[in-house]
Amino acid sequence: MPRSSTRLTFAVLATGAGVFSMLQSLIAPALPTVQHALHASQSTATWVMTAYLLSASVFTPILGRVGDLVGKKRTLVAVLLTVLAGCLVAALAPDIGVLIVARVVQGVGGALFPLSFGIIRDEFAPAEVGGSISNLSAVIAAGGGVGMVAAGPIVSALDYRWLFWIPVAIVAATVLIAVRYVPESPKRAQGRASWTGAALLSAWLVALLLPLSQAGQWGWGSPKVLGLFAAAVVLFAVWLTAEARSRSPLIDLRVMRLPAVWTTNVAALLFGAGMYAIWSFLPGFVQTPTAAGYGFGASVTTAGLLMLPMLLAMFVSGVLTGRLEPRVGAKALLTTGAALGALACAILSLWDDTQWQIAVVAGLFGLGIGLAFASMANLIVGSVPPEQTGAATGMNANIRTIGGSIGAALTSVLVTGRLQPSGLPYASGYTHGWTLLALLCLAATGAALLVPTRRPAPNAPAATGLTQAPARVR
Repeated sequence: MPRSSTRLTFAVLATGAGVFSMLQSLIAPALPTVQHALHASQSTATWVMTAYLLSASVFTPILGRVGDLVGKKRTLVAVLLTVLAGCLVAALAPDIGVLIVARVVQGVGGALFPLSFGIIRDEFAPAEVGGSISNLSAVIAAGGGVGMVAAGPIVSALDYRWLFWIPVAIVAATVLIAVRYVPESPKRAQGRASWTGAALLSAWLVALLLPLSQAGQWGWGSPKVLGLFAAAVVLFAVWLTAEARSRSPLIDLRVMRLPAVWTTNVAALLFGAGMYAIWSFLPGFVQTPTAAGYGFGASVTTAGLLMLPMLLAMFVSGVLTGRLEPRVGAKALLTTGAALGALACAILSLWDDTQWQIAVVAGLFGLGIGLAFASMANLIVGSVPPEQTGAATGMNANIRTIGGSIGAALTSVLVTGRLQPSGLPYASGYTHGWTLLALLCLAATGAALLVPTRRPAPNAPAATGLTQAPARVR
């Protein structure tokens, strides 16, 4: 493939994945505005976030596997068109119900991550794969930061509906370029899609993530929460059994058991818990009125600007990962990224009195996110057969999301478990929350140390199946 085409393909993939990542966080700071504009209750408005989370969790691994089977470009274009439709409906939504449905449709875009990684692996020169995956991971990580930073100015200058009109224009242009210039990957997995496996995967994911996201309103001891958790355990066991017996499983459990894959996924679960909780609670902390004894009474725009160091650090460190990985190895970068996350949260639990401290911590955590995102993707892609890239990277992204839901739920318990007479959390709740996140990131560091990083011996052929060429442990 000509170099220019490779660059154009990367631009398309980065734009699509970046927009989806931005949509993930763009609406969160504007949720009170949306709630007021559409005359919705707070409990109903939270479904704008929950519906997106559940949809992305279900479709990311399933459509990643479909892309492996029927063609990654074909699936990529279909997913982009679906995201375009979801953004258009959201921009025109007359009420909260239609907006929630639109968010479900947008969640299909989670499949852009594994599909993009798969296309890079199939189409780019071997020497370019690692760096391109790192750069794409940097864009994905930074996209979430862009959402947090841009939401306030967009809503203030225009209207909350422009949070969706802008992606409509970007995604529409991306679809046209993708159809014309992105090549169809020649590598296909054998077999067919296991719809039984897809249904069971969807069922246990919803049964797990729904109570995690709604437990604050339903109550952790409520029959709905406990019943769904019990159902998640049972459905997960049934799914594992069905996949193990299937001749054409949705997720090949042999791949998931590879040492480099399962250890990376454990690190993703734990680091995701810290990362998403920081994204969820740090803006709220800085927006808390000073009358609470902490916080800065910041506006949505100011809170976004305090997150700007995180955005810049995520992008820079993600790009640098592609250049550092050949020298120090993805395992070292993942370990360093998780350790930086732990350090940032530990600092936050001790010093959060001034805005410059928040900015420094945000930048430090951003460095960790950039390193961890890129190295996780490279570890997974380098450890699985080409025809399993979509499914494996989709599950890694999904596991990171599950971790994020767990981390956010646990942090919410600590932050909101005891409230002041004004209804605001006590400062100690946030302190305990930051401490928990530091411990989760520290555990992710330990999991990263277990990753058996390998370096192919000189002139050894690349691995194409579940067994790899002789390697030199690094």
